[in-house]
Amino acid sequence: MFNNKNILITGGTGSFGKKYTEVILSKYKPNKIIIFSRDELKQYEMAQDYNDTCMRYFIGDVRDEARLVEAMNNVDIVIHAAALKHVPIAEYNPMECIKTNIDGAQNVINAAIKNNVSKVIALSTDKASGPINLYGATKLVSDKLFVAANNIVGSGRTRFSVVRYGNVVGSRGSVVPFFNNLIDNGATEIPITDADMTRFLITLEDGVKFVLDNFERMHGGEIFIPKISSIKIINLAKSLAPTLPHKIVGIRPGEKLHEVMITADDKVIEFDTYYIILPTINFSYLVDYNINALGQKGKNIGMGFEYNSLNNTQWITNEDFLEMLEK
Repeated sequence: MFNNKNILITGGTGSFGKKYTEVILSKYKPNKIIIFSRDELKQYEMAQDYNDTCMRYFIGDVRDEARLVEAMNNVDIVIHAAALKHVPIAEYNPMECIKTNIDGAQNVINAAIKNNVSKVIALSTDKASGPINLYGATKLVSDKLFVAANNIVGSGRTRFSVVRYGNVVGSRGSVVPFFNNLIDNGATEIPITDADMTRFLITLEDGVKFVLDNFERMHGGEIFIPKISSIKIINLAKSLAPTLPHKIVGIRPGEKLHEVMITADDKVIEFDTYYIILPTINFSYLVDYNINALGQKGKNIGMGFEYNSLNNTQWITNEDFLEMLEK
């Protein structure tokens, strides 16, 4: 699937881009891996660790369609990971979030179509499902743009899908490094937003593997959601700092008590290890989403099913969590 291919990753210097690059270099023989991002320092630092002859580092912003078109020349596969992701910062700077997460998404789509790219997967977030903050709302729009892009292409070559999953253990800006930073700096208590708060958790390796697998499964138009485990935030804090007391500080604006990855209004097909949300539009080409591109069969769940971190049947124990941290 990835041997001898030209692969481009927007936002490629982030946690996902680095791990994806590591996995691709260890398991496949790509022709090129193009890291597309706007921070020259992060690119310089990444190039110290990933300097194989196939690596290319392009300075550019997803807000700049012309630069994306140039970067995607002869590219086969695109992963769109670039986004403004910090909830409070997005609330304070709404138009900047819109320019990157919505306008940037459309620029990626346009550039991919112009270059006849084969497959594009955009990374989404649980916050795009029934969004209550601006970041989530922009990612929902982004998801809709990538799904609808298949209709623009019609019977052409390029296909677009979306991957949506929950919190990545240890990723930048997430709760684990936040708690660890407090502990390392001698905190006497751990702030907990709500004693009942739950979250989906996935390791970076599992997230990358899920994306890789979906390049082979996709028809185009699916939103892929993995079946992953939940954890109570208070139990996560106990695992990291078993002797420190907790201080309940209340849920921040734009934050949910429980994560939702599928709403009760979505049309869903269930496979063994994942779900797909069906497109809400009819494409100009016919697709049977009950059978993925590998020939594996799923089953319709129908309306009314909600996949959230509270009603989940899979839960992470303290031992499981510590094992995930080690990975």
